[in-house]
Amino acid sequence: MVFHASGTGLMPDIPSPAEMPGIDEVVTEEAAVQTPAGSELRVTALVREGDFVPRGKPVACLRHQPDICFVAPISGRVARIALDPGSKLSRIVLFREGDARAEHDIRQADTPSGMRRLMQTAGLWPWLRRRPFGGMPRHDERPAAIMVMAADTRPLASDPRRALEGREDDLARGMAALATLTDGPVFLLQSKGLDLVENARDQTRIRKVICGARHPQGAAGIRLHQLCPAGLDTPVWDIHAEDTAALGTLLRTGILPMARLVRIAGPALREARSVRTHFGADLRQLTHRLVAPGPHSVISGSALDGHTAQWLAPRHRQVTVLPRDTGPVQRHWLRAALTRSATGTPAIPTAALSRAFGDTLPVMPFIRALGAGDDETAMKLGVLSLLEEDVALADYILSADGALKAQLRGMLDRIQREFAA
Repeated sequence: MVFHASGTGLMPDIPSPAEMPGIDEVVTEEAAVQTPAGSELRVTALVREGDFVPRGKPVACLRHQPDICFVAPISGRVARIALDPGSKLSRIVLFREGDARAEHDIRQADTPSGMRRLMQTAGLWPWLRRRPFGGMPRHDERPAAIMVMAADTRPLASDPRRALEGREDDLARGMAALATLTDGPVFLLQSKGLDLVENARDQTRIRKVICGARHPQGAAGIRLHQLCPAGLDTPVWDIHAEDTAALGTLLRTGILPMARLVRIAGPALREARSVRTHFGADLRQLTHRLVAPGPHSVISGSALDGHTAQWLAPRHRQVTVLPRDTGPVQRHWLRAALTRSATGTPAIPTAALSRAFGDTLPVMPFIRALGAGDDETAMKLGVLSLLEEDVALADYILSADGALKAQLRGMLDRIQREFAA
């Protein structure tokens, strides 16, 4: 079954220099293991400072779900283990050394439970993201549907098709494996063009969704809200198509690939480039000699929903370098207080604001519900399917400096606490 998009959306104009031809292979001299954004997970370190670890070997596991592991993105020696209070993982930093690789026993993947254990112990589980609330799925969770993201419409994002060239068989194998983890459909969101899953084993379970080039057509939350909304008792997952192909490679070879295609772009660069690197890569090394003179900020992710960082976040495939505005000297606090309203700028209904949500939900009632903290109304309108990245374009349109994202996160955290009580 094929679903076609309506073509609505926007194309934010964020400048960037021309991209250098070709794709460079880059393994940074330092790398960091971190938890996915928005997660504060209690872990047990499985290595000590000074230990040598092959690429793909577990370096930490969840304290209360030890089958879920975090693995080394490079072969190297453990330089630092940083844990926040409560044994919450901040980062584990590795120095590159050698090129050893860890292998996994794939014989256990013959059953759905075995597939689940393999994904958890091999380090692939953190690459999954659940809705509602975000973060990793629970170790025993069974989703209502899974969305495989083979399209990315955020500004300056790389084309996932480019990362999947020659890996179509592994992608099909990975999607078939994901289908064993759910009783519902596995959606493949892809741009127009050749079918990426022509040789899928189960065409009745795998459903292709065609999207255009405008954002947020390639936003997982927006599309899941249309196709299979998340609920408190009906979670849905999403995962990048390149990670799905990595699962297929793991099932074929016993080795989980760490390489991913990352585009480095932005207005503060001399030239843009695409590299094949790994999660946790050192962004200072990736952008070395590419940045133009002057103050700048290196962002892991897109200009819409990324964050300033030193390390490439676990799910990001984009690095954006923006000029940093030093600005004038800050005004005295009293003058600022007298001239700035205590309330936020009101949202004005516009066609652009409606398109920022892909025309999939009533925008003004939804924004009012977020601002008022009306959880019940927001849940009826589809808030459980959304995460911060899904409202980032609306924040950009409103020049709200992250207000919608903060309101959404506060509401989701509040609903989660009430649901768990």
